[in-house]
Amino acid sequence: MTYQDNIAKAQSLIGSHPGTWDGINAESVARMKLQNRFNTGLDIAKYTAGIMRRDMAAYDLDPANYTQSLGCWHGFIGQQKLIAIKKHFGTTKQKYLYLSGWMVAALRSDFGPLPDQSMHEKTSVAALIEELYTFLKQADARELGMMFRDLDKAREAGNAVEAQRLTHAIDNYETHVVPIIADIDAGFGNAEATYLLAKKMIEAGACALQIENQVSDEKQCGHQDGKVTVPHEDFLAKVRACRYAFLELGVDDGIIVTRTDSLGAGLTKQIAVSKEAGDIGDQYNSFLDCEEIDPATAKNGDVILNRDGKLLRPKRLPSNLFQFREGTGADRCVLDCITSLQNGADLLWIETEKPHIEQIASMVDRIREVIPNAKLVYNNSPSFNWTLNFRQQVYDALVEAGEDVSAYDRAKLMSADYDATELGREADEKIRTFQKDAAARAGIFHHLITLPTYHTAALSTDNLAKDYFGEAGMLGYVEGVQRKEIRQGIACVKHQNMSGSDIGDDHKDYFAGEAALKAGGAHNTMNQFAA
Repeated sequence: MTYQDNIAKAQSLIGSHPGTWDGINAESVARMKLQNRFNTGLDIAKYTAGIMRRDMAAYDLDPANYTQSLGCWHGFIGQQKLIAIKKHFGTTKQKYLYLSGWMVAALRSDFGPLPDQSMHEKTSVAALIEELYTFLKQADARELGMMFRDLDKAREAGNAVEAQRLTHAIDNYETHVVPIIADIDAGFGNAEATYLLAKKMIEAGACALQIENQVSDEKQCGHQDGKVTVPHEDFLAKVRACRYAFLELGVDDGIIVTRTDSLGAGLTKQIAVSKEAGDIGDQYNSFLDCEEIDPATAKNGDVILNRDGKLLRPKRLPSNLFQFREGTGADRCVLDCITSLQNGADLLWIETEKPHIEQIASMVDRIREVIPNAKLVYNNSPSFNWTLNFRQQVYDALVEAGEDVSAYDRAKLMSADYDATELGREADEKIRTFQKDAAARAGIFHHLITLPTYHTAALSTDNLAKDYFGEAGMLGYVEGVQRKEIRQGIACVKHQNMSGSDIGDDHKDYFAGEAALKAGGAHNTMNQFAA
């Protein structure tokens, strides 16, 4: 419906209440409706699921159509990302947000900072989704409000061409609301708990849920030690729980991202149920580290497997956990991924210990032998030392090619002395093109950075504290922050406007007309930033 159609519809409704709604302005109604396009989180989930589905189809046609996102821990952070994306690139196409359970645990828990071990309140995840979309919708209201004000000025000036241009821009306005891929960890409990939390997250607006195959009560960050996986049937029950939640709420094309931590997880808490040789439970158990035993040596509490007529005892640790054989991680990842896709997953996530395209591709190639259109979400994690990893990769490639590497010390590759060297430049180029190259070679549809604003907040705060509390004093803030905001066109320099003050003034004008007491008058100091 166009801007003019909205006005006409509102005018018709007002006219149906003769004499009693005369104080309501049809164009103001139309503006408020356009500034609040999404009434519920489910409206958002349905809209953004469609975006992701179209993007997935576009990637299948051409891997150059990969997508990206950045993690965020506050609605304002997510809002500013999308405002920056629209400012720099003119569109939000193929740009999402990621909601990291790690950042919720570390920054959003009533318990205070926590490790990424599912100890934070499960409802805090859904609350952050709702907060993110509240801020994104406010970004729409702010930007559209500025366009409405410009339209009024064009009309007052008698500039019909500019008024027509602005009306067209309003009709074709692109929202800041984009898909959020939301981390549901290992489901925060059993399948029923997973279903209940999935519903909360979807109702808040999530169109994509990312769930991992670790044990809920032993869950670890993907880049920590001590990870414990569950048998496939246990995990698939939670995948189905997520799908039921989507379908119950009418988000029929919701996206499920299944994450396997098997590459770095050498432990399991359970022996899988197996009904016949070669079934999924038997395959899971086949990776266990076992020892053949004489039945006479069996002890109370032993778990005994019968494999090809041999009695095997899985090795049990003092923690009461069982361990997998070393070197089976990649094989278990491939099995996890194939099984997930065959049971309702839409996208895969393979958690790795380093950013290495061929390592990822070696597993994806095997998965695609069974499921040709398998696609990944990949964590471009700050837990990786990107500089060191890629300098090592370049160094090792030079050695393998027989090149002279005497100018480099592999043990000191992080040194700033190597920044301007051929090795340093080649490594940086590989980092720069990593996402494009991995999308083409390793089937990665979506690249994300889990914790970027955790680190940017720490870095910028360190720089400001050093300058402001040091010799620079107030110049530390002015030179390091405000002057840059002004010169780089950062909208937030007018923080009253960003917080919604002008939107409130518009509403006051609608409600009270000339009697409205507005904040944006001549004495508002934000006018100092008009230029």
